[in-house]
Amino acid sequence: MSQPMTRFPALAALVLLGVAGTLGAAACAAAPEPPPYKPVANVKELMEATVQPAASVYWNSVATIVTREGVEERFPRNDEEWEAVWGGAITIAESGNLMMMSPRAKDGDREWISLSQQLVNVGELAAKAALSKDPEAVLGAGEKVYDVCTRCHMKYIVQDPQS
Repeated sequence: MSQPMTRFPALAALVLLGVAGTLGAAACAAAPEPPPYKPVANVKELMEATVQPAASVYWNSVATIVTREGVEERFPRNDEEWEAVWGGAITIAESGNLMMMSPRAKDGDREWISLSQQLVNVGELAAKAALSKDPEAVLGAGEKVYDVCTRCHMKYIVQDPQS
């Protein structure tokens, strides 16, 4: 009977070493690694260089212009023009993701994150509208993009009282 008792301490030591090794490995694995991306632009620069030009392409792609001379219906006329509208929408959608990246995310502000996610969603909707080549769908999606942009600007853009 003494033989099983001598195995127990050795077996217990192996089990404890295994648990300790697993915990040690987990602690090492939990150390955060730097993200593989490197944000270069701040929010204002991202807006000026990426979001605004893409939104302008999208918003200017469909219009009804009424003048004394008559009514002009403006919309993409070929695949290349529709692709530019789609590209603008994809840029809008992906810009929402870029807005959620540190250091652009406003201190984890839930509203900032929510508005950024909404930009992703309406950008995706806008891209689908462009793929449908339906001017009315593009116009409707453009209105939704504008709404998200306006709500964000009203909350986060500090107005200069002298302007």
